[in-house]
Amino acid sequence: MPMPVEALEACLREGFPDATIEIEDLAGDGDHYKARIVSVAFAGLPRVRQHQLVYAALKGRMGGELHALALETSTPAA
Repeated sequence: MPMPVEALEACLREGFPDATIEIEDLAGDGDHYKARIVSVAFAGLPRVRQHQLVYAALKGRMGGELHALALETSTPAA
């Protein structure tokens, strides 16, 4: 069963309450999303670690309910 965009956003907001989050449904099927997340939680972390934090916030849904997620992560501009 696909993951509704609202459920994806709720998971990300729970994991990154300070973040600016934009989500785009890439295929219109609820299975392939692109997420832009801007959070202070990513400060000083390499991109791989930033993405690991995002996957942790999804609590195991990646690869199940959520088939594909293209990520853009960054920190707020100073």
